[in-house]
Amino acid sequence: MSARPIIGVTGPDRGGFTAWQMTALALRRCGATPLRITPGRRVDQQQLDAVIIGGGTDIDPFHYGEQSEAYDSQSNQTSTALDWLVGLLLGVFRAIFASYSSQHYDPQRDTMEQNMIEFALDKNLPVLGICRGAQLMNVVMGGSLHQDIGHFYTEDTNNIRSILPRKTITVSTQSMLHHYLNTGSCQVNALHRQSINQLGENLMVSACEPNGVVQAIEMRGHHFFLGVQWHPEYMPQSKTQQGLFQGLSDCAKKNCANGS
Repeated sequence: MSARPIIGVTGPDRGGFTAWQMTALALRRCGATPLRITPGRRVDQQQLDAVIIGGGTDIDPFHYGEQSEAYDSQSNQTSTALDWLVGLLLGVFRAIFASYSSQHYDPQRDTMEQNMIEFALDKNLPVLGICRGAQLMNVVMGGSLHQDIGHFYTEDTNNIRSILPRKTITVSTQSMLHHYLNTGSCQVNALHRQSINQLGENLMVSACEPNGVVQAIEMRGHHFFLGVQWHPEYMPQSKTQQGLFQGLSDCAKKNCANGS
């Protein structure tokens, strides 16, 4: 049995290279072995000790009983020196390796990741959802999404969409998230236009913005079923955000040690 837990990281067949590389780096820093999973790159699920459901395109609203809606987007960006440096490098890297698709949704990925979440729940594996991943975890548990969160913001509080950590969130002191981040408030990045609406079964909100936009969810009573709306993999300079990957890795190591 390997001492390094194997953590599956889901993503699309096209694109997602930078997110994969940054997530893999975060996991390796924690002593884990990342394994890339896409609709066209399947793996033996039985070898996994934990799963990360990655970010990406919107989830087809069909999965939570709605039709697609039109939307408007706004952005606003400011930051600090180190954040700017990391953000600039990642922005260039993402642009170089970007792969675009004419499809707004990715049905094959939706199905693959739904099955992965259900498998992880059945096997009691730790699960971390990132942005789209957190949203899909909520949908799998019977919840729904806001297809466009623009109505939560005003002209003075634009919906910041930036790879830089520019949104301030409040973390519930009674949450698993608080334990791993070790803080009650922090700044995060934001690349999404959607968010969690109705909570899925047995889920709770563990972080939110001042206007009420849900920024993190987790499952009551589960040792690690946690989804965040932001992209911690794009903040390698943050010890706070690295705590999420360390927590997942530590839980995965217990699975590995138990031979599960």
